[in-house]
Amino acid sequence: MKPTLLIMAAGMGSRYGGLKQMEALGPGGTTLLDYSVYDALRGGFGKVVFVIRHDIEDDFKKIVGKKWESQVPVRYVFQELGMVPEGFRASPTRQKPWGTAHAIWVAQGAIHEPFAAINSDDYYGRASFKVLGKFLNGLKKMDKPDYGMVGFILKNTLSEHGSVSRGICRISPAKTLREVVERTHIEKAGKKAHYLEGEKKTPLEGNEIVSMNMWGFTPALFGQLGGLFKRFLKERGQEEKSEFLIPRVVDDLIRKKKAKVQVFSSKDRWFGVTYPADKEKVKESIQKLIDQKVYPENLWA
Repeated sequence: MKPTLLIMAAGMGSRYGGLKQMEALGPGGTTLLDYSVYDALRGGFGKVVFVIRHDIEDDFKKIVGKKWESQVPVRYVFQELGMVPEGFRASPTRQKPWGTAHAIWVAQGAIHEPFAAINSDDYYGRASFKVLGKFLNGLKKMDKPDYGMVGFILKNTLSEHGSVSRGICRISPAKTLREVVERTHIEKAGKKAHYLEGEKKTPLEGNEIVSMNMWGFTPALFGQLGGLFKRFLKERGQEEKSEFLIPRVVDDLIRKKKAKVQVFSSKDRWFGVTYPADKEKVKESIQKLIDQKVYPENLWA
């Protein structure tokens, strides 16, 4: 039973100013998530689940989905504000989605095997999918919370054009995750970086290992998410911009000894689109990989 690739593609792209999950960044209208699917299939994955919104369904299937439906089993699931456990409801004035952990939770009916969860607007690289695919293919017990994460070096994941959110990781000598703390305002500071908490700047070396939301899970996670989502909604469900984020979920599970997370490092260089000004650099990076014969000019040739 090959693992599944779950791609979180329901974001609204508020900082980017558009739907970056469908942005043409490579030849022939290729998107960043197209390269993720291409690499995942060569890394041992056997199914793709796209998490999208109903209002982008037609465009997403036309621009992205139809290109893969003939090559791999594809499922679509929907992330909407009203998708909450019985007894809860979203604030009528809320517009922001519930976040990455919610995106995974809504996909539980479509996934019954080990799976990777990734963002749609990040480039992770072939080696990252290979190592995570090998880990997931080796998992046998679906009800056991043995998880994995591919980590990247912070300085290689920053934008020249504004702040970013990253999960700062603390890792044991055995390469297991001890802690992941989501920092939402990380900025470059010369060759290093810092993050903001209110007016306070806390320095970072730039060599820290960070989560870019490239996770490996078993279906055991869905049961854990259910209880944690209810707790989140009780505590923060009426806030206009609160988010149920997967790094915070994983950190909670680790602290309570309810999960073990193996950390894998990737030599691939991450890139992605957070701001409109990132677009040209991403295009250049993709073309360089094509010139190096990492990818064909036409992924579907």
